[in-house]
Amino acid sequence: MGQKIIRFSDLTGKHAESDGDLVRVVVLQHPDLTDGPVEIDALAGELGGVREVALDLVTIELHHPDRAEPQTVVMEAATFDRLASAAPMAEVLREARPAARAAGPVQTAAAANRERVNYASLEHAGRPHKGRTTEAEKTVVQQNLEQINERLAAEGLRTIDLENVEHVTRYGLDTLARETGVMLS
Repeated sequence: MGQKIIRFSDLTGKHAESDGDLVRVVVLQHPDLTDGPVEIDALAGELGGVREVALDLVTIELHHPDRAEPQTVVMEAATFDRLASAAPMAEVLREARPAARAAGPVQTAAAANRERVNYASLEHAGRPHKGRTTEAEKTVVQQNLEQINERLAAEGLRTIDLENVEHVTRYGLDTLARETGVMLS
């Protein structure tokens, strides 16, 4: 028995005739993102007007003497430029000193903590993530699907659906899907 994978736009649900019709969109920042960047697929025609409505934005950090962590602010470039009254902002930026970098070990430790998530553990298995799903994670999901789905739902994340071909393929749930009567096409 063969399988047919049907690709579609995550934005509109419209069917993609071929993989070449889809554009991979990486969402780097959004108020609803909680676990870092995510990927979605969209038909190229759905993104035609994106560049025309794109904003010129500036990201700044405010380092207050009474706060341990800097405050990050994103604003329109034109609004930021109006803050400069002594000289045009382009000149202010040209004359400015280079920013001091954060201490290396602190950044490295933070990055290392992000990279050390063990998706093969019961605590993290099944969470949406970029990258390859290891055999160890597949095994944990296969053996604990109900418990993992309860955890994912409690965390407000998507659950693993045995009727979703992508989920079944990613976690090697073909046998479990058949056993529960799910017909994948």
